Amino acid sequence: MTREVIEVQNQQQLDACFAIRRKVFIEEQNVPEHIEIDDYDRLDSGAYHVLLLDKGQPVATGRITTYTDGSAKMQRVAVLPDYRKGGYGSFLMNGMEDCARSHGYIRAILDAQCHAEGFYDRLGYRTISAEPFDDAGIPHVRMIKDL
Repeated sequence: MTREVIEVQNQQQLDACFAIRRKVFIEEQNVPEHIEIDDYDRLDSGAYHVLLLDKGQPVATGRITTYTDGSAKMQRVAVLPDYRKGGYGSFLMNGMEDCARSHGYIRAILDAQCHAEGFYDRLGYRTISAEPFDDAGIPHVRMIKDL
């Protein structure tokens, strides 16, 4: 397998995460940078960043923080456009869930963009928000999954 999900350990890897997020969220989806980059985007923030590598090249990323109820909050899930087919998103999410379990989490929660709700549903997440809500000008739903 030429794909691997790694937990970010250094600034160079974290910068690769930012480059993917910039392309997907800031450039494609017009999310303002001051909303996209926050206090969890440092190596010493307590967040776990993961990077999906394909043949050594960074192609997708995600971040895990601790939600208020102690769940793993899956955030900033981004896949470069050329890798949105072929199972890369599922591979990334499986890696994020493995990372979360390795840090003792037993449940994951995420705020999915509405267009991606079906994707997360197929991975076993269930929608728990009664109505879509706005996040950075994009409709989202809250979803949950036992790990």
